Amino acid sequence: MFFFKRRKKEKTLENKFDELNEGILNEKDRENPHKVEHYVIERLEQMIETTKEIEDEKAEYKVVTSYLNDIQTLEGLTEEEKKPITDIASNIVALNKTRYELMHSEKKIADVQFAQMQQEESDIPNAIKRLQSNEAYLETIRRDMKYLEREKGEWQLYQEILSHDRVKMQKFMYVAAGLSVTAALILLITQIILGTDMRLIWMILIFIAVLGICLPYLKMMNDRTESRRAKANADKAITLLNKVKIKYVNMTNAVDYACEKYHVRNGKELEYIWECYMDAVKQKEKFEQNSDDIDYFNNRMIRELSAYRLYDSRVWIPQAAALIDHKEMVEITHNLVMRRQKLRSRMEYNAGILKEQRTEVAKFMEEMPEMRPQIQDILDSVDRLSRP
Repeated sequence: MFFFKRRKKEKTLENKFDELNEGILNEKDRENPHKVEHYVIERLEQMIETTKEIEDEKAEYKVVTSYLNDIQTLEGLTEEEKKPITDIASNIVALNKTRYELMHSEKKIADVQFAQMQQEESDIPNAIKRLQSNEAYLETIRRDMKYLEREKGEWQLYQEILSHDRVKMQKFMYVAAGLSVTAALILLITQIILGTDMRLIWMILIFIAVLGICLPYLKMMNDRTESRRAKANADKAITLLNKVKIKYVNMTNAVDYACEKYHVRNGKELEYIWECYMDAVKQKEKFEQNSDDIDYFNNRMIRELSAYRLYDSRVWIPQAAALIDHKEMVEITHNLVMRRQKLRSRMEYNAGILKEQRTEVAKFMEEMPEMRPQIQDILDSVDRLSRP
């Protein structure tokens, strides 16, 4: 972790070297006053730019030195003085870790669903109960429809069976009547020819004929009665089925509308999304509480460090771990020292470049006395900028 970063993008030494070597005058160019004048102006502009860079590096060098002095001040504190600082730093580190976990926890609900749940928060619990109740009622209606369909089919099948039975009995009755008449004719002819007494046979024949005709007829009457009853029951089942179908359509529309409204497939999914929303709300509340706690301990840290007149107390808020972990502090110190060394090297390098540029411009002042006042003004400005 390292927050002491330079804000300005720096030029490399190679780029600086390339700039110095651009536009070097040859002997022929030196004979052209116009080219010489442009060259001198360009060199003066480079001197001004180099001087500004040196000033920026000096300012940054002071800042880095101030940070290192702050570290020395903090490391020189007694254990008693360090304790409140390390306690606050421990809280900040723990809270930042919690915040990171909260921010990177897996989302279980989409932002669009969260916004909808939030907008209709007061109605959702009742909507869940209503949807689940409608789904349960819809399932009951489906069972009733299946039962009534089966009931209707059974009564209609019973009607068909009775109808077939009536046709069979009617045919049987016609056959019995025909056989009875045929038997009676045969018996009558036999009695006439033989002249014997056949009263008993006639009684048996009449009895059989009555049974063969009356029993099918009674069965037909019973089947007709049963057929009317079966038709009435089938009609009743159809009437109930039609009513149930209307309820089914209405309830299906209600369930489909609720599912479409909340972008779910069923009540269980809506209940799951609601639970995810409640978890997200709790997580949001935890995050807000965490932010308040972080602000509180950050302010306490600034007040605590300000008592030691540090250059910058706020820079230690994102680096609170270094206040409780010596390795972190050593790493920061090392980076600052390396950075200061690089700054010193650049300042020395730029100072050398500036010296060379000044020497070169001084030569041109002797060769071009007419530009001496303008050149001297720029050199004086450079001296003022580079003055400590």
